[in-house]
Amino acid sequence: MDLTDIRREYTKGGLRRDDLPKEPLVLFNKWLQQAVDANLPDPTAMTIATVNADGQPFQRIVLLKDLDDDGFIFYTNLGSRKAEQLNINNKISLHFPWHILERQVHVTGHVEQLSTLEVMKYFSSRPKESQIAAWASKQSSRLSARQALEGKFFELKQKFSAGEVPLPSFWGGYRVKFDTIEFWQGGKHRLHDRFIYLRNDDNQWDIERLAP
Repeated sequence: MDLTDIRREYTKGGLRRDDLPKEPLVLFNKWLQQAVDANLPDPTAMTIATVNADGQPFQRIVLLKDLDDDGFIFYTNLGSRKAEQLNINNKISLHFPWHILERQVHVTGHVEQLSTLEVMKYFSSRPKESQIAAWASKQSSRLSARQALEGKFFELKQKFSAGEVPLPSFWGGYRVKFDTIEFWQGGKHRLHDRFIYLRNDDNQWDIERLAP
């Protein structure tokens, strides 16, 4: 298979300086809503990147579960590899790949762990099977076989069949406090449009255009 000839032209339109609001979340929310309206699969899916103690980067896809002026929120097992790495280095990168719309958004910042009340509120809203799966999976640990995971799930499903599923002590979430947000819009002839919002010392936003 020859990969060198796999390419396409980006024709969805550009992004101009006059299109940019003062606050980056205004544009992000607009793009996210357009991704939802376009029926993109998993429009809230984002790649998150963390770094281990040796400086080795790791990436994985999680779902954005909330967003406000304080940051981007996601949930995970606090014993997972990502959580262990964030305990060592709380800096993080997020990437939203909305390919069909020829758009990308890249976020950098650091995480703060959510309160138990915030985690409980979200956990209780999940489908019961998802709650049980959180108990069943010791995320990032090695498994001898899939049957071991399924067996644990069905054991817990029976255990919790008659009542509510309690919040696991090892399950939580993070708020990503962002310092930069970059918006990328595909353009003809690879002349893409890139703008980055950078938080300045006055906690305001500077906007710069980047070369594609």
